[in-house]
Amino acid sequence: MIKVSILYPYRENGHFDVDYYCVTHMPLAAKLFGPSLKGWSVDVGINAGPPGTPPPYVAAGHFLFDSTDDFYKVSKSASEQLMADIPNYTDAGNGTTLISEIRISV
Repeated sequence: MIKVSILYPYRENGHFDVDYYCVTHMPLAAKLFGPSLKGWSVDVGINAGPPGTPPPYVAAGHFLFDSTDDFYKVSKSASEQLMADIPNYTDAGNGTTLISEIRISV
């Protein structure tokens, strides 16, 4: 199983609408990805460890797929619509993508 994470760096005075991202954008992505998508989640940054410090990332969206091939097949057709939706929740651009292999899940 693989996880595709989109990481949105924290920026002082940056705009990120977490509610829109969770309620509208991520369900849109799930719909566009279809049955190849095995699950999704959103992390919202709190801090960098010590209380009161800004988080390194304001948010991260995660998508689970059986393989990178499964992700690549659906992402190509979905990317235009998902990229067009980005200005509705952030002024930070499209974030950084990390594709990782899940080795252990409990």
